[in-house]
Amino acid sequence: MSGVLIHLPQDPPQTLRLGAGEVARFGRGSDTVAVELRLDDPAVSRLAGEIRVSEDHWLLSNHSATQSYLVENPEGAGEYLRVPPRRLAAPIPFEFARVVLPTRDHVVSFQVFAPDHAYLDPHGPAGGRRGTQTLTAYSLDETATYFLVLVALCEPRLRDESALAVPTTPEIVERLRRLPQCERLTARGVSAHIDYLAEEKLRIVLPEQRDAGRGARRNGKREALVGIALRFGLVGETHLGLLPSRSAAACHGAQTQAAAR
Repeated sequence: MSGVLIHLPQDPPQTLRLGAGEVARFGRGSDTVAVELRLDDPAVSRLAGEIRVSEDHWLLSNHSATQSYLVENPEGAGEYLRVPPRRLAAPIPFEFARVVLPTRDHVVSFQVFAPDHAYLDPHGPAGGRRGTQTLTAYSLDETATYFLVLVALCEPRLRDESALAVPTTPEIVERLRRLPQCERLTARGVSAHIDYLAEEKLRIVLPEQRDAGRGARRNGKREALVGIALRFGLVGETHLGLLPSRSAAACHGAQTQAAAR
């Protein structure tokens, strides 16, 4: 099973990886209270809670005595869970989640990418009771935002526009922002989705990039993602229909430029 990837979109961003059975504590922290995920806000408890990874899901504990936390499903239709004060080990069912903590002026949040969810083999015996369960080599949710990012990365090659072109992060943001579920998608969010695809979903290893700069590593991930997705047929021409119309996007861009003049 893949581990959990926790992403805190701060400056600089912080990313943690946890394996099954591992724990990450989050909160404001102090000299005497160590936390793996530091949330620098005076309204956040020094030890606000913890995340514990199970085999195919994760558990959230709320150590606050007064504040509830929300766990939102950004990929769904507004689904969320409320974790009340002092609740321990609440199981979180979402594959991609945003943990939200209230503060005096705004909220603080971080993202959690969960392990691959397990499903019965649709071609196996009823109930999956006989034999060993068949695992999916690449488990992708075609309704998730990370899959839209993958399709946008592959689009130029699917359209035969260039054998080398791989879209940049700003180009992906611009390409997807006309979709309702991507209206608030940011460059950092796209980068987090790329990391999740490369490290958890498609499990890309780029040893030649370890000593290179950050930009080179990012480009290597993009190219490797596109290569695997197209070679194994994880993304095809039929998936281009998930993206917004290019003609509508071009018209919108022209109107925006005209208004700027």
